[in-house]
Amino acid sequence: MDKAAIWAHIHAERAALADLLAGLDDDGWAHDTLCPGWTVHDVAAHVISTPQIGWAAMPGMLARNLGRGYNTMIFREVKRLGAHATRESILGDFERYAASTHHVPTTTSVEPLIDALLHHQDIARPLGRHRTMPVEAAVVAADRVRRLAPLMGTGRLVRSVRLVATDVAWDRGTGPAVTGPIQELLMLASGRAPDPDLVSGDGLAVLPGKPV
Repeated sequence: MDKAAIWAHIHAERAALADLLAGLDDDGWAHDTLCPGWTVHDVAAHVISTPQIGWAAMPGMLARNLGRGYNTMIFREVKRLGAHATRESILGDFERYAASTHHVPTTTSVEPLIDALLHHQDIARPLGRHRTMPVEAAVVAADRVRRLAPLMGTGRLVRSVRLVATDVAWDRGTGPAVTGPIQELLMLASGRAPDPDLVSGDGLAVLPGKPV
């Protein structure tokens, strides 16, 4: 997929998430998400912060998290963003930056796609909302997530099983298989629990932590 198509998917996902957020009440914004310790408010602030992070922000981010691992750094930065952002400022940022093509230094254009796709699910699913990922976008994101697995803490998971999509020609890894829609395999590869009604296979029994 070329960069123009990737950014088109990112922009569409951000716009759809902004629509969901705009319709939530106070309880909705304070609701827990699939990310442990993060509320909807926190995740929303994080998603729309990525188009705003440039080289100038990197030294401070690293200094605040010196000696901490990647996941801990992200957790701390998300909570910091959430504490300093209001609902109105977050929605304003979605309006202002939804069509941005900027990405965090040292990353590619695929990382904002991963963020937009997964964090939309992180918010929507606990709220009982349904959002189907575009298959072609989920494929690009899933391939990148598998490469980033050691950094994301899911290296052992993706090495343990063969992931086989049922809605697109996508088959990655070795070992006992987990089959399901590509969006559920993306959820799994990123360390999230997929919808147990949509995945199957012997690989589920050997996954670290057995997410389903």
